[in-house]
Amino acid sequence: MEVEVSARIQCPFCGQRFDLVVDTSARSQRFSTECEICCHPFDVVADCEPGEVVALEVYSE
Repeated sequence: MEVEVSARIQCPFCGQRFDLVVDTSARSQRFSTECEICCHPFDVVADCEPGEVVALEVYSE
């Protein structure tokens, strides 16, 4: 079973979609990343089961 999985997210600033790699070994996590297109930073909240992203939310500050 893969621990790191790819999840598709949408930038809250420019609206572009891109893939984000999420480590599913932690059930609930919050981290910051930046858009690969417009470079604005934003927060991501992920709820995971081993090998699966159950829910993924994106927050702009």
